[in-house]
Amino acid sequence: MKKTFAMLALCATGGIAAADIVTRWDFNSVPADGNTATGTLLPTIGSGTASGVGGVTATAFSSGDANGGSTDPVVNSATTSDSGWQVTGFALQGTEDKSRGVQFLTSTAGYMNIIVTFDQRHSNTSSRYYAGQYTTNGGASWITATIFEGTAGDTWFNNRTIDLSSVAAVNDNANFGIRVVGTFAPGTSGYVASSATATYAATGTARFDMVTVSGTIVPAPGMMAAVGLMGLAAARRRRA
Repeated sequence: MKKTFAMLALCATGGIAAADIVTRWDFNSVPADGNTATGTLLPTIGSGTASGVGGVTATAFSSGDANGGSTDPVVNSATTSDSGWQVTGFALQGTEDKSRGVQFLTSTAGYMNIIVTFDQRHSNTSSRYYAGQYTTNGGASWITATIFEGTAGDTWFNNRTIDLSSVAAVNDNANFGIRVVGTFAPGTSGYVASSATATYAATGTARFDMVTVSGTIVPAPGMMAAVGLMGLAAARRRRA
């Protein structure tokens, strides 16, 4: 009861509840083994599935510390390893726009204000551009939310964000998911390499780490009405 009243008070006074992690993939081995070439596609927090899209080779793991590293706080040592999930086998030049990459399916039941963050490393010859997409029907269809640009090769781009907090359809949805897929350079019909001195190749790689789905808890029935009343009362007190 005290927790409920605290949440009501926070909302009524204009505060924003901190987001909770719904699901997270860090790809590190369980148990830790000190080997970045091993890892797991099972979530560290929550439940869900990670898989390749469009026929990419999606079974390799590699260092999450290399070339500046991801945001994973785990470091490589004799007993611990910061592993990233690496995929290759992308589309041939000029074909299959937004068709090959990785996807993550998870339920957002009980959560709203959904935001997805992840770290991604581009190889020199991988696509410079990737589309961040979401689904509300378990992957039957996908909507592009944003386009990410990797302006250098062999480089991590951390804290990439797909902000879906204004998309009501992804809230409290058991069939939610996101995917990150290679896409043509804007306004063209072909891929561009991440490195300005390289040529795009289907053998380029993309590596992922710290894929995190976050949200705030959906208020219980009746809570919003109570929040509204408390907010009105708080506003009156401020004007008094």
